[in-house]
Amino acid sequence: MTAIELNAELYRALDKIADDETLMQKVLKYVKRLTAKKEDPTLMTKEEFFARVEKAEEQYARGEYTTQLPGESVSDMLKRCGYGV
Repeated sequence: MTAIELNAELYRALDKIADDETLMQKVLKYVKRLTAKKEDPTLMTKEEFFARVEKAEEQYARGEYTTQLPGESVSDMLKRCGYGV
């Protein structure tokens, strides 16, 4: 099942209990617990951030960078560089 199909199924299920405040509160509490467990991979400390900036500056100084081609979207550039966008 795709994410879109799962999303639609979730909304259909929620529609059945939308007028029951107690059930909706329980669902919301459970969803919040689920999302709290999912760690954000983009979070980093201040030190980690500046280490990445320093590494990027070193790569740039060595000429290790990619530029966006005329008429190319950012997604296309990222795909060309091997990122699964």
